Amino acid sequence: MKAVPAVEVETQRGIVGDRYHGSKHRQVSVQSLQALAEAETAYGAPVPAELTRRNVTVSDGVVPREPGSLIRLGPVLLEVVRVAAPCKLLDDTIGRGAQEALRRRGGSICRVLEGGRVEVGDPVDLLVERSEAVPQ
Repeated sequence: MKAVPAVEVETQRGIVGDRYHGSKHRQVSVQSLQALAEAETAYGAPVPAELTRRNVTVSDGVVPREPGSLIRLGPVLLEVVRVAAPCKLLDDTIGRGAQEALRRRGGSICRVLEGGRVEVGDPVDLLVERSEAVPQ
C-alpha cells in the first residue's frame, strides 16, 4: 500500500491499478481518521492508515456502514456494500492485537456508481441522500 495524490475510479469497476479493480462488489474501501483514532486508543499504539489495507482514508467524519448508504468523493459516487472486516495480516504488519482494535472500525466496502478522478483534498460527503445523487 502506498499513498498517491490522485486515482482514476471507473464506474462498476473500481480504482484503476488496484488488485480488486473489476470485481463485482469490492471496488473501493473507505475508512476514516476518526475510526483510526478510536482503534489507536483500543490498541494502545499508532495504527498507520497506510498499513490498514484500505483504498481511501477520509480526514473528517464517520464512514457509513449500512448497505445502500452513499458516499461522494469529489466526482465519484460510491454505494456501501458491507462493513470492511479487518484483515488478519494487520497483526503481522502493525502488531499483535491490531486486527481486533480495527474490528467495527475498519470502514466500508463500496461499489462505484459514478466514476471519475479523485484527488487528495477533494470534497467528501459521507451522508449523500439518494435523491440528490441518483437522477430519477
